[in-house]
Amino acid sequence: MPVQDQQEEEGQDDGQAAQPGAEATENSAVEFDERRAKMERLRAEGIDPYPPVSMPDRTLIAAVLAAHDPAQLEAGEHPDLRYQIAGRLISRRGHGKTAFLDVRDLSGSIQVVVRVDALGQETYDRVLGLDIGDIVGVVGCVYVTQRGQLALAVLECTLLTKTLRPPPDKHHGLGDTGTRYRYRELDLIANEETRELFVTRYKIVYAIREWLNERNFVEVETPALQSLAGGAGSRPFTTHHNALNRDLYLRISVELFLNRCIVGGMENVYDMGKVFRNEGISHKHSPEFTIIEFMMAYADYNDVATATEEMFRDVAQRVLGRTVIKRNGEDIDLAKPWRRMTMREAILEKTGVDFMESTKDQLAVVLDEPVDPAATWAEVVADIYSKLIEPNINQPTHVFDFPLEPFPITKRHAVHPELGEHFDAVIGGIELVSGDTELNDPVDQWQRFVDQRKRRLIDDEDVPHPNDEEYARAIEYGYSPTAGGGMGVDRLIMILTERDTLREVIPFPIVRDLR
Repeated sequence: MPVQDQQEEEGQDDGQAAQPGAEATENSAVEFDERRAKMERLRAEGIDPYPPVSMPDRTLIAAVLAAHDPAQLEAGEHPDLRYQIAGRLISRRGHGKTAFLDVRDLSGSIQVVVRVDALGQETYDRVLGLDIGDIVGVVGCVYVTQRGQLALAVLECTLLTKTLRPPPDKHHGLGDTGTRYRYRELDLIANEETRELFVTRYKIVYAIREWLNERNFVEVETPALQSLAGGAGSRPFTTHHNALNRDLYLRISVELFLNRCIVGGMENVYDMGKVFRNEGISHKHSPEFTIIEFMMAYADYNDVATATEEMFRDVAQRVLGRTVIKRNGEDIDLAKPWRRMTMREAILEKTGVDFMESTKDQLAVVLDEPVDPAATWAEVVADIYSKLIEPNINQPTHVFDFPLEPFPITKRHAVHPELGEHFDAVIGGIELVSGDTELNDPVDQWQRFVDQRKRRLIDDEDVPHPNDEEYARAIEYGYSPTAGGGMGVDRLIMILTERDTLREVIPFPIVRDLR
């Protein structure tokens, strides 16, 4: 199962940005003071700027707009069509004894008409004293403007939340991408596209779960704190449990625990959640990311590749309403059969070299760069694939049969024992799913873990060995033939929403400290 490729440091530090306050003008500081003073005046007048609120009759703005066709209504008020809405005040225009406010909730925005003859002068003045960004509740009736636009004529307007800081300028938005990632709340306020993106993210995650549940997979919550981080080859984050006085590790994978569920007879299981890898950051790597791993009893890696293909197609159709996306200037149809090729075929096609018939030194020539003398044959093959092959695979492709060495819990290839029954699903030069036929021979598994531990003690004393004893003992009770796949959910969201970096699709990505 997935051994994440070596993470590269991102060249552009789009996460390092000044605080919004550092960019604020003197006028912004004055406005903050004015809003604070206004809040205190409201309190002095007996008005709570943050009142308790219950709005069971609230209607989403999009529902109001969808319920009425202004072309079918006469201009003016319709008192029998009354609604209660709530949202953020995003603009205000005043004309004598009439003012026009725009109020927005997650579903959309609507114009509300405020008239002094309907509210009285005191209430009218108070409404006009609201600041852009304030959260308000409005009771109003449908109103059709002279231009034929649907609006609400305000009958009541209540301040629900007084804002002390002005929202980002609606014309210029935020100053840089670093500020957008660090202060995502401002990005969400300023950019409708960002709000829509994270709604789409939720729909993709929901659709994945729905797809698996429909096929009788059972979701299992595996531990995030583990005594030994196993299931992948990445460096874990270390923490300490005070009561037990022992070090624990944030999980880098959930695979071993899912496999133990298979031993217990659960057959088809999955877990979707956060994993943590203490490595670099790039457009396709994050130290904290969402993964889904799913295990299928009585299946092999070909079955997992087929399930991956069908899942991507169906999720795209459910969420986007289409299966065609764009990546690197090309149309990609997820509904078409994906290309299937072996790693041997892929490297031979690209370089003209058959790695199965080549030594480590011969393969080093293909890389055209210095190779660590301690590197193994399998590591050099992996370098060729990650640097020359994977980045150039744009159309959906399954690449099968990797060198076995980095995959200690993968079944050995029946014809080529130096290879494992492992595959990667690649789109747009990015690995999206890493899958295997699982090793279920407990004797072979014990020896693989022993060999891996010996290599790691030589290579890096600080990296804990996999949770081998508990896992290897577990499969001695009988581990049915099983295959599984691990998918980076953030990467899939990035592909489906046609974004270029994980930081766009992770609501609150890890960024550098402000200096």
